[in-house]
Amino acid sequence: MSDTLSHLKKPAGATKKKTRRGRGVGSGLGKTAGRGQKGQYARVRGFKPHFEGGQTPIQRRLPKRGFTNPFPVKTAEVNVGSLEIFSAGTHVDEAALRGRGLIKGAFERLKILGNGELSKGVTVSAHAFSKSAAAKIEKAGGKVQVVAPRAKAQAKTGSPAPSAR
Repeated sequence: MSDTLSHLKKPAGATKKKTRRGRGVGSGLGKTAGRGQKGQYARVRGFKPHFEGGQTPIQRRLPKRGFTNPFPVKTAEVNVGSLEIFSAGTHVDEAALRGRGLIKGAFERLKILGNGELSKGVTVSAHAFSKSAAAKIEKAGGKVQVVAPRAKAQAKTGSPAPSAR
């Protein structure tokens, strides 16, 4: 097999020379180089993306709706059912959840949600709990500990904060 692989090549006629446009009448694509006579497309074809030939672009014709929060609070969510992998009496916090691969990446708060069932009593530390999650943890004999939210990093504007007058 190595003998045939070392002798592989393209079949005859598979590679064509690139057409060189605008190189004289005898080349077949001389003078206007296949662009026709005059007009927008005979000239430079450098259009911006989404250019619509001069008509008002669709992103300006469509109405703008809704709101996107420029400062969203990124929250990691873990369901109560996922806590079943921990043994009874374990203290479950952010580090323990990261160690088991239940949460990944950067976030500002950790919230425990109530989907699933829990049969073991574990102590859970998080920034927030849904009502059903807190009820299920306590019903299983565990404890709920609400941790203070992390302070957001202050924006580095270079100017001091405005004074109160």
